[in-house]
Amino acid sequence: MLSTAATVGGAMWVHRFQQRRAWDRVRRQALRYGLPELDALHHRDFEYAIRDLMRRDGCTDARQIGGAGDNGADVLATDPLGRTWVIQVKHRKDGDRGSAVGTPDLQRVNGTARQLYGADIVLVVTNGRFSTRCAPLAAQLRMHLADRRVLPTWASGGRPLWELLPKIPAPRDGR
Repeated sequence: MLSTAATVGGAMWVHRFQQRRAWDRVRRQALRYGLPELDALHHRDFEYAIRDLMRRDGCTDARQIGGAGDNGADVLATDPLGRTWVIQVKHRKDGDRGSAVGTPDLQRVNGTARQLYGADIVLVVTNGRFSTRCAPLAAQLRMHLADRRVLPTWASGGRPLWELLPKIPAPRDGR
């Protein structure tokens, strides 16, 4: 009798676990943000939103690591094609009316992304704007920038980020 109850209980637990995982996948796939929602977030919540968008797009290991001692990385992820992403997130309370993200931010993440984290793709994402000196520097450093021109297309769920950015490296391991 006890073993039957344990078997039924275990089967119910497995069923609920599978349902929860399926629902989490559906919920992640349905994740959408508009710019007003992203602008209203606290900077830490913006990091979690970027992590969740990466997860939505298939980066099942995406994690937020930002904070003291993050070495210039706020989100780490591996995309479905095996590429390692290191993302520095810069939230601006006033969106594009706030201060521009500058080259020191790019230099900081570039100095650690490949060496410490093994990045294939280094990205700085902001809900604001970049200074005019950022685009040329990012090109020289083989980095990517996503500002409020790219962010709404990505956050609205139309396409994964790697389809929106130019010159993304080829997949690892010939995938």
